[in-house]
Amino acid sequence: MNTFKLAVVQAAPVVLDRAAALEKAAAYIARAAREGAKLVVFPEAYVPTYPFWVWFLAPREHARLAELHARLVEQSVSLPGPELAPVQEAARAAGVFVALGVNERNAEASGTSLFNTVVLMGPDGEIVAKHRKLVPTGPERLVWAQGDGSTLSPVSTPLGRFGMLICWENYMPLARYALYAQGMDVLLAPTYDEGETALCSVRHIAKEGRVYVASASLVLHVDHVPKAQGLAGLVAGRDWIKNGDSAVAAPSGELIAGPLHREEGILYADIDPVAITGSRWNLDVAGHYARPDVFHFGLRRRTLTPMSIEEEAEQETVVRRPSENAVQILD
Repeated sequence: MNTFKLAVVQAAPVVLDRAAALEKAAAYIARAAREGAKLVVFPEAYVPTYPFWVWFLAPREHARLAELHARLVEQSVSLPGPELAPVQEAARAAGVFVALGVNERNAEASGTSLFNTVVLMGPDGEIVAKHRKLVPTGPERLVWAQGDGSTLSPVSTPLGRFGMLICWENYMPLARYALYAQGMDVLLAPTYDEGETALCSVRHIAKEGRVYVASASLVLHVDHVPKAQGLAGLVAGRDWIKNGDSAVAAPSGELIAGPLHREEGILYADIDPVAITGSRWNLDVAGHYARPDVFHFGLRRRTLTPMSIEEEAEQETVVRRPSENAVQILD
Protein backbone atom coordinates (compact mmCIF):
# COMPACT_ATOMS: atom_id res chain seq x y z
CA MET A 1 0.00 0.00 0.00
CA ASN A 2 1.41 3.36 -1.09
CA THR A 3 0.17 6.92 -0.66
CA PHE A 4 -2.56 7.77 -3.16
CA LYS A 5 -5.11 10.48 -3.83
CA LEU A 6 -8.78 9.89 -3.03
CA ALA A 7 -11.63 11.84 -4.64
CA VAL A 8 -15.06 12.25 -3.04
CA VAL A 9 -17.74 13.44 -5.45
CA GLN A 10 -20.61 15.51 -4.09
CA ALA A 11 -23.17 15.79 -6.86
CA ALA A 12 -26.88 16.04 -7.50
CA PRO A 13 -28.42 13.00 -9.16
CA VAL A 14 -30.11 13.16 -12.53
CA VAL A 15 -33.40 12.08 -11.02
CA LEU A 16 -34.81 8.84 -12.45
CA ASP A 17 -32.65 9.01 -15.58
CA ARG A 18 -30.04 6.26 -15.47
CA ALA A 19 -28.33 7.10 -18.75
CA ALA A 20 -27.87 10.77 -17.85
CA ALA A 21 -26.73 9.89 -14.31
CA LEU A 22 -24.08 7.52 -15.66
CA GLU A 23 -22.92 10.11 -18.18
CA LYS A 24 -22.56 12.67 -15.38
CA ALA A 25 -20.67 10.17 -13.23
CA ALA A 26 -18.31 9.36 -16.10
CA ALA A 27 -17.50 13.06 -16.49
CA TYR A 28 -16.67 13.34 -12.78
CA ILE A 29 -14.43 10.26 -13.00
CA ALA A 30 -12.45 11.76 -15.86
CA ARG A 31 -12.14 15.08 -14.02
CA ALA A 32 -10.95 13.43 -10.80
CA ALA A 33 -8.43 11.29 -12.68
CA ARG A 34 -6.95 14.39 -14.32
CA GLU A 35 -6.27 15.67 -10.79
CA GLY A 36 -4.41 12.48 -9.94
CA ALA A 37 -7.11 10.57 -8.05
CA LYS A 38 -6.82 6.77 -7.92
CA LEU A 39 -10.12 6.15 -6.12
CA VAL A 40 -13.36 8.04 -6.81
CA VAL A 41 -16.32 7.73 -4.40
CA PHE A 42 -19.90 8.74 -5.27
CA PRO A 43 -22.92 9.32 -3.00
CA GLU A 44 -25.51 6.83 -1.84
CA ALA A 45 -28.00 5.60 -4.47
CA TYR A 46 -26.62 8.07 -7.01
CA VAL A 47 -27.98 6.01 -9.92
CA PRO A 48 -30.73 6.72 -10.81
CA THR A 49 -31.42 8.71 -7.60
CA TYR A 50 -31.92 8.47 -3.89
CA PRO A 51 -35.73 8.05 -3.51
CA PHE A 52 -36.13 11.27 -1.54
CA TRP A 53 -39.90 11.23 -2.05
CA VAL A 54 -40.31 8.61 0.70
CA TRP A 55 -39.65 11.40 3.22
CA PHE A 56 -42.53 13.43 1.77
CA LEU A 57 -45.19 10.87 0.80
CA ALA A 58 -47.27 9.00 3.37
CA PRO A 59 -47.48 5.18 3.01
CA ARG A 60 -51.22 5.50 2.35
CA GLU A 61 -50.44 7.27 -0.97
CA HIS A 62 -50.14 3.88 -2.60
CA ALA A 63 -50.77 4.91 -6.20
CA ARG A 64 -48.03 7.55 -6.24
CA LEU A 65 -45.55 5.31 -4.46
CA ALA A 66 -46.30 2.48 -6.88
CA GLU A 67 -45.81 4.73 -9.90
CA LEU A 68 -42.50 6.02 -8.58
CA HIS A 69 -41.34 2.55 -7.61
CA ALA A 70 -42.04 1.22 -11.10
CA ARG A 71 -40.01 4.06 -12.62
CA LEU A 72 -37.19 3.54 -10.11
CA VAL A 73 -37.02 -0.19 -10.85
CA GLU A 74 -36.98 0.51 -14.59
CA GLN A 75 -34.04 2.91 -14.24
CA SER A 76 -32.10 0.80 -11.72
CA VAL A 77 -29.35 -1.73 -12.47
CA SER A 78 -28.90 -5.49 -12.32
CA LEU A 79 -25.59 -6.98 -11.23
CA PRO A 80 -23.98 -8.40 -13.18
CA GLY A 81 -25.50 -6.62 -16.14
CA PRO A 82 -24.77 -4.18 -18.94
CA GLU A 83 -26.31 -1.02 -17.43
CA LEU A 84 -23.13 0.24 -15.74
CA ALA A 85 -21.04 0.01 -18.91
CA PRO A 86 -20.55 3.80 -19.30
CA VAL A 87 -19.05 4.12 -15.82
CA GLN A 88 -17.03 0.93 -16.20
CA GLU A 89 -15.57 2.31 -19.41
CA ALA A 90 -14.81 5.62 -17.68
CA ALA A 91 -13.00 3.77 -14.87
CA ARG A 92 -11.02 1.78 -17.45
CA ALA A 93 -10.10 4.85 -19.48
CA ALA A 94 -8.98 6.73 -16.36
CA GLY A 95 -7.33 3.74 -14.70
CA VAL A 96 -9.04 4.37 -11.35
CA PHE A 97 -11.14 2.56 -8.76
CA VAL A 98 -14.74 3.79 -8.59
CA ALA A 99 -17.26 3.29 -5.77
CA LEU A 100 -20.72 4.09 -7.09
CA GLY A 101 -24.00 4.10 -5.16
CA VAL A 102 -26.83 2.46 -7.14
CA ASN A 103 -30.32 1.07 -6.82
CA GLU A 104 -29.87 -2.63 -7.58
CA ARG A 105 -32.63 -4.98 -8.71
CA ASN A 106 -32.81 -8.37 -6.99
CA ALA A 107 -31.90 -10.10 -10.24
CA GLU A 108 -31.38 -13.40 -8.39
CA ALA A 109 -35.12 -13.62 -7.68
CA SER A 110 -38.12 -11.49 -8.72
CA GLY A 111 -36.14 -8.67 -10.34
CA THR A 112 -38.55 -6.09 -8.95
CA SER A 113 -37.32 -5.53 -5.41
CA LEU A 114 -34.44 -3.14 -4.88
CA PHE A 115 -31.30 -3.00 -2.79
CA ASN A 116 -29.32 0.07 -1.83
CA THR A 117 -25.91 -0.98 -3.13
CA VAL A 118 -22.38 0.32 -3.49
CA VAL A 119 -20.52 -1.13 -6.47
CA LEU A 120 -16.73 -1.09 -6.52
CA MET A 121 -15.14 -1.11 -9.97
CA GLY A 122 -11.43 -1.58 -10.64
CA PRO A 123 -9.02 0.27 -12.96
CA ASP A 124 -9.79 -2.33 -15.61
CA GLY A 125 -13.48 -1.42 -15.45
CA GLU A 126 -14.50 -4.77 -13.99
CA ILE A 127 -16.76 -5.02 -10.94
CA VAL A 128 -14.57 -5.98 -7.99
CA ALA A 129 -17.21 -6.15 -5.25
CA LYS A 130 -20.52 -4.79 -4.04
CA HIS A 131 -22.14 -4.10 -0.69
CA ARG A 132 -25.88 -4.10 -0.04
CA LYS A 133 -27.17 -1.89 2.77
CA LEU A 134 -28.11 -4.07 5.72
CA VAL A 135 -30.93 -1.96 7.15
CA PRO A 136 -32.84 0.73 5.24
CA THR A 137 -33.79 3.58 7.57
CA GLY A 138 -37.38 4.61 8.38
CA PRO A 139 -39.42 5.21 5.21
CA GLU A 140 -36.54 3.88 3.06
CA ARG A 141 -38.06 0.48 3.92
CA LEU A 142 -40.87 1.34 1.51
CA VAL A 143 -38.26 1.10 -1.27
CA TRP A 144 -35.31 -1.10 -0.34
CA ALA A 145 -34.95 -4.67 0.87
CA GLN A 146 -32.38 -5.65 3.51
CA GLY A 147 -28.93 -6.84 2.48
CA ASP A 148 -27.14 -9.74 4.16
CA GLY A 149 -23.70 -10.54 5.56
CA SER A 150 -22.35 -11.89 2.28
CA THR A 151 -21.22 -8.38 1.27
CA LEU A 152 -19.81 -7.28 4.64
CA SER A 153 -16.10 -7.75 4.01
CA PRO A 154 -13.24 -5.41 3.07
CA VAL A 155 -11.93 -5.68 -0.47
CA SER A 156 -8.20 -6.17 -0.99
CA THR A 157 -6.75 -3.89 -3.68
CA PRO A 158 -3.25 -2.63 -4.55
CA LEU A 159 -4.27 0.64 -2.83
CA GLY A 160 -5.30 -1.04 0.43
CA ARG A 161 -8.31 -2.80 1.93
CA PHE A 162 -11.57 -0.95 1.30
CA GLY A 163 -14.65 -1.47 3.45
CA MET A 164 -18.09 -0.18 2.50
CA LEU A 165 -20.96 0.97 4.73
CA ILE A 166 -23.89 3.09 3.59
CA CYS A 167 -25.34 6.03 5.54
CA TRP A 168 -26.74 4.93 8.91
CA GLU A 169 -25.05 1.53 8.69
CA ASN A 170 -22.15 3.55 10.07
CA TYR A 171 -24.09 3.85 13.33
CA MET A 172 -24.13 0.03 13.66
CA PRO A 173 -21.23 -0.83 16.02
CA LEU A 174 -21.02 -4.48 15.01
CA ALA A 175 -21.08 -3.70 11.28
CA ARG A 176 -18.13 -1.37 11.81
CA TYR A 177 -16.31 -3.88 13.98
CA ALA A 178 -16.81 -6.66 11.44
CA LEU A 179 -14.83 -4.54 8.97
CA TYR A 180 -12.19 -3.51 11.51
CA ALA A 181 -11.63 -7.15 12.45
CA GLN A 182 -11.15 -8.12 8.81
CA GLY A 183 -8.38 -5.57 8.30
CA MET A 184 -9.99 -2.46 6.77
CA ASP A 185 -7.78 0.53 5.84
CA VAL A 186 -10.27 2.90 4.17
CA LEU A 187 -14.01 3.09 4.80
CA LEU A 188 -16.06 4.13 1.77
CA ALA A 189 -19.22 5.64 3.23
CA PRO A 190 -21.72 6.92 0.65
CA THR A 191 -24.54 8.67 2.47
CA TYR A 192 -27.68 10.78 2.41
CA ASP A 193 -26.84 12.14 5.87
CA GLU A 194 -25.59 15.64 6.58
CA GLY A 195 -24.92 18.15 9.34
CA GLU A 196 -22.79 18.30 12.45
CA THR A 197 -23.89 14.97 13.91
CA ALA A 198 -23.01 13.13 10.71
CA LEU A 199 -19.60 14.79 10.61
CA CYS A 200 -18.98 13.89 14.26
CA SER A 201 -19.73 10.27 13.36
CA VAL A 202 -17.32 10.35 10.42
CA ARG A 203 -14.57 11.67 12.69
CA HIS A 204 -15.33 9.20 15.47
CA ILE A 205 -15.24 6.18 13.14
CA ALA A 206 -11.93 7.32 11.66
CA LYS A 207 -10.33 7.59 15.10
CA GLU A 208 -12.02 4.47 16.49
CA GLY A 209 -10.86 2.24 13.63
CA ARG A 210 -7.70 4.19 12.81
CA VAL A 211 -8.92 4.28 9.22
CA TYR A 212 -9.61 6.90 6.60
CA VAL A 213 -13.31 7.59 6.12
CA ALA A 214 -14.61 8.92 2.79
CA SER A 215 -18.14 10.26 3.30
CA ALA A 216 -19.73 11.08 -0.07
CA SER A 217 -23.08 12.78 0.38
CA LEU A 218 -25.81 13.78 -2.03
CA VAL A 219 -26.64 17.42 -2.68
CA LEU A 220 -30.10 18.27 -3.98
CA HIS A 221 -31.66 21.63 -4.83
CA VAL A 222 -35.28 22.13 -5.81
CA ASP A 223 -34.05 22.96 -9.32
CA HIS A 224 -32.66 19.42 -9.63
CA VAL A 225 -36.11 17.90 -9.16
CA PRO A 226 -38.03 17.22 -12.41
CA LYS A 227 -41.66 18.16 -12.76
CA ALA A 228 -42.49 14.66 -14.01
CA GLN A 229 -44.21 12.23 -11.64
CA GLY A 230 -45.32 15.22 -9.56
CA LEU A 231 -42.00 15.33 -7.73
CA ALA A 232 -41.59 19.09 -8.05
CA GLY A 233 -44.88 19.56 -6.22
CA LEU A 234 -43.55 17.57 -3.26
CA VAL A 235 -40.70 20.00 -2.68
CA ALA A 236 -42.46 23.21 -3.72
CA GLY A 237 -41.51 26.15 -1.55
CA ARG A 238 -38.19 24.62 -0.57
CA ASP A 239 -34.71 25.63 -1.57
CA TRP A 240 -32.02 23.08 -0.69
CA ILE A 241 -33.49 19.64 -0.01
CA LYS A 242 -30.09 18.13 0.84
CA ASN A 243 -27.08 20.19 1.85
CA GLY A 244 -24.36 17.63 1.18
CA ASP A 245 -21.58 18.05 3.78
CA SER A 246 -19.28 15.44 2.20
CA ALA A 247 -15.96 15.06 3.98
CA VAL A 248 -12.85 12.92 4.45
CA ALA A 249 -11.45 12.10 7.89
CA ALA A 250 -7.96 10.83 8.72
CA PRO A 251 -7.12 8.08 11.25
CA SER A 252 -6.49 10.87 13.76
CA GLY A 253 -10.16 11.84 13.58
CA GLU A 254 -9.38 15.14 11.92
CA LEU A 255 -11.21 16.29 8.79
CA ILE A 256 -8.67 16.61 5.99
CA ALA A 257 -11.18 17.55 3.27
CA GLY A 258 -14.54 19.24 3.48
CA PRO A 259 -17.22 19.55 4.51
CA LEU A 260 -18.59 20.71 1.18
CA HIS A 261 -21.89 22.50 1.80
CA ARG A 262 -24.68 23.25 -0.70
CA GLU A 263 -22.61 22.89 -3.85
CA GLU A 264 -21.52 20.25 -6.30
CA GLY A 265 -17.84 19.47 -6.49
CA ILE A 266 -14.98 17.11 -5.70
CA LEU A 267 -12.99 16.81 -2.49
CA TYR A 268 -9.45 15.43 -2.62
CA ALA A 269 -7.36 13.84 0.12
CA ASP A 270 -4.05 12.00 0.25
CA ILE A 271 -4.30 8.53 1.83
CA ASP A 272 -1.08 7.69 3.72
CA PRO A 273 -0.64 4.07 4.90
CA VAL A 274 1.79 5.15 7.61
CA ALA A 275 -0.98 7.21 9.21
CA ILE A 276 -3.09 4.03 9.43
CA THR A 277 -0.57 1.55 10.81
CA GLY A 278 1.38 4.06 12.85
CA SER A 279 -1.67 5.35 14.69
CA ARG A 280 -2.59 1.85 15.84
CA TRP A 281 0.38 1.60 18.21
CA ASN A 282 -1.84 2.88 21.03
CA LEU A 283 -5.32 1.84 19.82
CA ASP A 284 -6.08 -1.14 17.60
CA VAL A 285 -9.67 -2.17 18.33
CA ALA A 286 -9.28 -5.43 16.39
CA GLY A 287 -5.79 -6.14 17.70
CA HIS A 288 -4.10 -5.41 21.02
CA TYR A 289 -7.12 -3.41 22.21
CA ALA A 290 -9.49 -6.32 21.58
CA ARG A 291 -10.42 -8.76 24.32
CA PRO A 292 -11.65 -11.93 22.58
CA ASP A 293 -11.57 -13.67 25.96
CA VAL A 294 -14.30 -11.25 27.07
CA PHE A 295 -16.09 -10.18 23.88
CA HIS A 296 -16.98 -12.29 20.88
CA PHE A 297 -19.52 -12.16 18.05
CA GLY A 298 -20.09 -13.94 14.75
CA LEU A 299 -20.56 -12.73 11.20
CA ARG A 300 -22.89 -14.82 9.05
CA ARG A 301 -21.58 -14.36 5.55
CA ARG A 302 -24.25 -16.49 3.89
CA THR A 303 -26.18 -15.26 0.86
CA LEU A 304 -29.89 -15.37 1.60
CA THR A 305 -32.41 -16.10 -1.17
CA PRO A 306 -36.15 -16.78 -1.05
CA MET A 307 -35.71 -20.20 -2.62
CA SER A 308 -33.03 -22.88 -2.57
CA ILE A 309 -32.77 -25.64 -5.16
CA GLU A 310 -31.35 -28.97 -4.08
CA GLU A 311 -30.03 -31.30 -6.75
CA GLU A 312 -29.90 -35.02 -6.11
CA ALA A 313 -26.32 -35.63 -5.04
CA GLU A 314 -24.36 -37.16 -2.23
CA GLN A 315 -23.85 -34.60 0.49
CA GLU A 316 -20.66 -34.32 2.50
CA THR A 317 -20.98 -33.44 6.17
CA VAL A 318 -18.59 -30.71 7.28
CA VAL A 319 -18.05 -29.98 10.96
CA ARG A 320 -16.79 -26.47 11.77
CA ARG A 321 -15.16 -25.58 15.04
CA PRO A 322 -15.86 -22.16 16.61
CA SER A 323 -13.19 -19.62 15.77
CA GLU A 324 -11.15 -18.09 18.55
CA ASN A 325 -10.72 -14.87 16.57
CA ALA A 326 -12.51 -11.64 17.33
CA VAL A 327 -15.06 -12.39 14.63
CA GLN A 328 -16.45 -15.84 13.88
CA ILE A 329 -17.28 -16.03 10.18
CA LEU A 330 -19.90 -18.52 9.11
CA ASP A 331 -19.81 -18.97 5.33
